Amino acid sequence: MFTLRNVSVACRRSAVLTWRGISQRAVQRLDISGVYPPIATPFTHSEDVDYHRLNDNLNKYADIPFRGLVVQGSNGEYPYLTPEERVEVVKKVRQALPKDKLVMAGSGCESTKATIQMSQRMADVGADCVLVVTPCFYRGRMDSRALINHYAQVADSSSVPVVLYSVPANTGLDLPLDAIIQLSQHPNIVGLKDSGGDITRLALIVHKTRSQGFQVLAGSAGFLMAAYSVGAVGGVCALANVLGQQVCELAQLCVSGRWDEARELQYHLIEPNTAVTRQYGVPALKQAMEWFGYHGGVCRSPLQPLSQTDLDQLRVKFTSNGWL
Repeated sequence: MFTLRNVSVACRRSAVLTWRGISQRAVQRLDISGVYPPIATPFTHSEDVDYHRLNDNLNKYADIPFRGLVVQGSNGEYPYLTPEERVEVVKKVRQALPKDKLVMAGSGCESTKATIQMSQRMADVGADCVLVVTPCFYRGRMDSRALINHYAQVADSSSVPVVLYSVPANTGLDLPLDAIIQLSQHPNIVGLKDSGGDITRLALIVHKTRSQGFQVLAGSAGFLMAAYSVGAVGGVCALANVLGQQVCELAQLCVSGRWDEARELQYHLIEPNTAVTRQYGVPALKQAMEWFGYHGGVCRSPLQPLSQTDLDQLRVKFTSNGWL
């Protein structure tokens, strides 16, 4: 699976490792540390992608010290976009974003073949790395053997680094620990976005993979401080679409070891974060974006706007923590 021919993914070499018993020189791993908002996809009222409003959002994010943007992740409503739309959104973001900001493009599909093709298309339009969600439709058969095979084939074929993506709230599937440990040895798999929120598991992943230079990103602002405390290097945080400066500040406090200040800030991010993720999801995130001067707008069907009751509760989550 992993052959010398596939190492042509990059010319930079730095270490020797064994992948499935084959000694290879590994590419120098891309550093993915930092904070990323998984950006929303604005739509017009007829549910077409609104590239003008997308560009407005990108201009506002330029003033926030993000490491980069995750494009076509879960909050980008990628399952509801056509393959052509997914690629075009990534292309537009890459064209608008400064070169020193990373574009991490969601390229996961249900089949390995489709994921390989989508990953290459994302790379061709300028993605710096691809974020690959676990295939889950046949989740009963998605054991470690199947997932290791899937990710290894994708990483072997990809011309840009691969980031694993475990989001059990959406997929009903946790990427198994043994699979992560084995995949961390692959020279073209650089890290993991873990959205599960189990800090014990996250700490064990860091412990078992850090010798490979593998990096772990928290998948939510709600446990960002806890993740940093056990060795995570950043986060892909939905709340950063709304409170980007504050999420970046929390990350900096953690990196600087200012844990008392970090804890106080973390307390005030937990409820708003839960509201725009597990509790009310993308419709809530898009509504909150409107409150904070960004373009959220409508979701693509079948996602529906919040009810008035949910809208009122969402506002309470932000106002009671001092954000509105």
